[in-house]
Amino acid sequence: MALKVKAIEKLVKFDKNAAGTYRYVMAPELYIALNQKKVIREAALRSGVSQGVMQACWDAAGEVIKAWATEGHSVALPGLGTMRFGLRAKSVQDVNDVKTSLIKCRRIVFTPSVDLKEELASTAIQITCYDRTGKEVKRVTSSDPGDIEDGDTENTETAEGTENGSNGSSGENQGGSGSGTTIPTLSISRTGSGTSAVTVGGNAVSSGSQIGAGTEVAISVTPAAGQTPTATLNGTSVSLTNNEGTYTGTFQMPADNATLVINSGSDGSQPDDN
Repeated sequence: MALKVKAIEKLVKFDKNAAGTYRYVMAPELYIALNQKKVIREAALRSGVSQGVMQACWDAAGEVIKAWATEGHSVALPGLGTMRFGLRAKSVQDVNDVKTSLIKCRRIVFTPSVDLKEELASTAIQITCYDRTGKEVKRVTSSDPGDIEDGDTENTETAEGTENGSNGSSGENQGGSGSGTTIPTLSISRTGSGTSAVTVGGNAVSSGSQIGAGTEVAISVTPAAGQTPTATLNGTSVSLTNNEGTYTGTFQMPADNATLVINSGSDGSQPDDN
């Protein structure tokens, strides 16, 4: 068993006015999401119970986890880790200024278990390299140390910058904390009748999200029939590779606020900023 990664040769620009250089940029291959029915069927086969019983247990566990997590508990997910409530919020000096409007977003924070981290660390990674024309040029099997991040980070924005919590690194703020540090914001505009996803480390990113400079952002687009999708970052084209009808690409988040425009197939629809 191995995790699959693509290394695609892309023109990388750290400044929109710079010429840029070609670099091999790695990103996990995007898999089709497994639906709940298939997961339950497989779990029933492995446990020896009926699908009906497994479905009932699945539903009951989900309701318990949802109820306890929204009450403020850190809830164990058997064999996986724990999940809990988190938030991103601005900080203020005066207690009279404390109010719920300072909360920018509510979050779900997942912390993997030791067993899950050990399993991921021991899983091989297979890298397939593609040049700028889309031709496969090399395959590599990983020999990295398999280091695993411990969990997600809760960021509290200060008047001057951002302070990190003590629960690991989220990948959204790799620049650290401290006075004067500002995390750039990614605005996303979508047009066309196809579908698209923007992710960081496998987690969905919405328009207005703060992403640390230099963080790799992945794009996946399934265009409208007969259409070829496009993506631009601050007016500069982002290279998309066709993989059996799904177009994927990556870019590194610039140091300043950025606008990503995805056209999944022209149909006259208006932009959807989300």
